[in-house]
Parts: sequence; structure tokens; C-alpha cells
Amino acid sequence: MVREISSPVRDKNYDLIHALQMSLEHVYRMEIYISDAEERGDTELATWFRKIQENNRKAGEQGKQMLMDRLQREKS
Repeated sequence: MVREISSPVRDKNYDLIHALQMSLEHVYRMEIYISDAEERGDTELATWFRKIQENNRKAGEQGKQMLMDRLQREKS
């Protein structure tokens, strides 16, 4: 049985804000993982973490822009 997860907040921007927060948190978290991998001499893993970090950084920037645009439209 698949259980559907619903948002605890019924605001239309809630999911966007949460995804943005998660993307930015992952940028920080990957920095820790990169450091751990490098300390162990695992450059392959560090490189992979950097790719994830960059993807999350791009998603974070896109999410910030999208949120700003939406909030500006709501003011109008």
C-alpha cells in the first residue's frame, strides 16, 4: 500500500521553499563529505560529491530566483 504524503502547510510556495532549503543544505553537507573523502585519499568520491554539490548550488540559485519572481508577482 502506497501512502501519499501531504504537505503540512497548504501554502502554494511551501514546497518551493522547502526544496530550496534542502538544496542549500546539501551544498553545505557536501562540503563536509568532500573533506572527509579527501582526508581518506578518495578523490573519486570527492569528485562525485563536488558534482552533487554543484547541482544543488544550481538548483538553489534557480529556486531563489523562482521564489523572488513569485513573491514579486504576488505583490502586484
